[in-house]
Amino acid sequence: MLERIRTRRDDGTEAGSRQTVRLLALVQDLDADLRDGLAGRGAPAAARRLRRLLAAGTVVLADLDGRPVAVAGPPPAPAALAALLARAYEDGGPAHDPPWSAEPLTVAGELSGALVTDSGGGPELTAAAGLVARSLDHAALRRARGRIAQADLRTLRAQISPHFLHNALAVIGARIRTDPDRARTLLGDFSDYLRYSFSAKGDYATVADELQAIQTYLELQRARFDDRMELSVRMAPEVLPVAIPFLVVQPLVENAVRHGLEPKPGPGSISVSGFGEGPLCVIEVEDDGVGMDPALARAILAGSGPPARRVGLANVDQRLRTVYGPEHGLVIETAPGAGTKAVIRVPRFMRGVTAP
Repeated sequence: MLERIRTRRDDGTEAGSRQTVRLLALVQDLDADLRDGLAGRGAPAAARRLRRLLAAGTVVLADLDGRPVAVAGPPPAPAALAALLARAYEDGGPAHDPPWSAEPLTVAGELSGALVTDSGGGPELTAAAGLVARSLDHAALRRARGRIAQADLRTLRAQISPHFLHNALAVIGARIRTDPDRARTLLGDFSDYLRYSFSAKGDYATVADELQAIQTYLELQRARFDDRMELSVRMAPEVLPVAIPFLVVQPLVENAVRHGLEPKPGPGSISVSGFGEGPLCVIEVEDDGVGMDPALARAILAGSGPPARRVGLANVDQRLRTVYGPEHGLVIETAPGAGTKAVIRVPRFMRGVTAP
C-alpha cells in the first residue's frame, strides 16, 4: 500500500468582530505599503494611513540617520526632529517634545527607525509603531526568502545531473551512424533542454514552459531506453498559463527516471499530469518503478537523505515552501515495489508570482 509523505501543514481558523476585520485590513495594507522597506516607494502611503489611524496632524517615518523618509502633514522643524530622534535612539524607547512624540521601530531585534507624530504618545503610538515594525519584519523576511529561493535555484542549476548529460550525449553519439536523422533531432532536443535549464529569464516560468522542457527531457530519456519507456503527459488547458517556480517539475521527472525506472528490469512508464483543483494548480509526476521506503522519503524531504536523492526532491520542497508557505510543500506517495508519485499543489494566482 502506498504511504503518503509530506511536510507538516499548519491549519488554523480566525474569526472576530468588525474591529478585528478592520485591523486585519490595516495590517494587510501596511504590509503592501512597506513591502520594499522603510525607504521604499510605498512609505508615503503608509505614513498617510498611520496619520488617519492616529487622527494626527502629522506622521513621520524616519530612518536611523534621523532623516524623514516619509511625511504626511506639516513636517516638524529639522532641528527639533533631529533632537527628538537622537533621544529616542539613544534611550531605545519613546521620546517626547510636545507636541511631538517618537517611538522607535525595532525589527528582528534591531533598531531600524522611528515613528513620529504630533498626536501625543502613549499606548496608541506604541501599538502603531508595533504594526509598522511587524510589516517591516515581514518585508525583510520576504526579501530573505527571495534570496534563499534564488540560491536554491542556482544550486539546482549547478547540479543538473552529470549522469543525465553523459548518457544523453552517449545516446546521441551511438545513433550518429545508425540513425543520423534521429541523432540530429535528439541533438536539437538536448540543446533546447540545456538552453531552458540555464535560462536567465527569471525565477518563475509558466506550466506550459515547464511542460515543453519536460517533454524534451523525456524524449532524450526514451531514446536512451530504446523506446522501452512509456510516456504520458496530460495538462489541462486552464493550468498552462499558471506561473510556478522555475525548474520545479523537471527534478521530479528526473527522480522518476533515475531512481524509479533505471533500477527496474524491463519497460517502465512515467506520467506527468496537471489540472485545476479549485484555486489550486495540481501537478503530479508518477512512475511505476521500484518505489522507496517511506522512511527514506521522509529523510529526503527533511534534507537528510542520500545526497544523490536529496538534491532534487529536497530542493523542490524547500523552494515551494519558501515561495508559498509550509502548507504547499512537496507530497510524495510511495512504497517499495509500488512506484512513486510526487504531487505539487500551488495557488493558481498569487501576488508577486508571475512568469516573464
